[in-house]
Amino acid sequence: MTSGNPRPSPKVELVSDELVERARQGDAVAFSELVAIHQHEVYTLALRLVGNSALAADVSQEALIRAWRAMARFRGDAAFGTWLHRITVNAAWTQRSKAKRHLYVDLGAIEDRPDPVLLNDPASVGERLEMRGRLSGAIAQLSETQRAVVVLRDVYGWSHAEISDALSISVTAAKVRLHRAHHRLRDLLRESQ
Repeated sequence: MTSGNPRPSPKVELVSDELVERARQGDAVAFSELVAIHQHEVYTLALRLVGNSALAADVSQEALIRAWRAMARFRGDAAFGTWLHRITVNAAWTQRSKAKRHLYVDLGAIEDRPDPVLLNDPASVGERLEMRGRLSGAIAQLSETQRAVVVLRDVYGWSHAEISDALSISVTAAKVRLHRAHHRLRDLLRESQ
C-alpha cells in the first residue's frame, strides 16, 4: 500500500532551510514561499488522515496557520517538512474531534496510478476494487492514533523513528501501535468477507 515517498527532496530542504530562518524572524514572504513548497504535502497528508477533500482543505489551512503562529518557536530539531507534518496530524485530530463524524478514508486518493497490467484483466480490477472498499472501511474503523501510524508507515513509508518524532511518541510506541493496527485491520478484513 505504498505510493512513493512524499518527503521533500534534499534540494527542497536546502531551500527550505534558508526560508525557514527568514520565516522564524517574522518574514511573511519567506513563509509564503515555504507554504508554496509544502502545501501539496500538507493537503495530501490531511486528505489521507481525514478522508474528505473539503475537510482536508480545512485541516491544511489550520495546519499552515498554526505553523505560522509557531514559526518563532521552531527549533530545527527535525526537518521543517517533518515538523509541518506533525502540525498537520494534530490539526487533523482536532478537526476530527470537532466534526465527530465517522471517518471514511478514500484509498482512491492514495493510489496514484492504476497498474496497467490489471486494467486488461476485469476480474483483477473487480477484486482490487472490492479489496479497496473493504480496506477503506477497515481503516475508517481504526482509532485516530492507529490510523495515523498506518498512514504514515504504510502509505508514506516513514520509519518508526520519523513517526515517533511526528507524533511525539517513543519509537517503541510507534511500533506497538502499528502492530496493533495491523492486527485490527486483519481482523476487520476477515469480518467483512
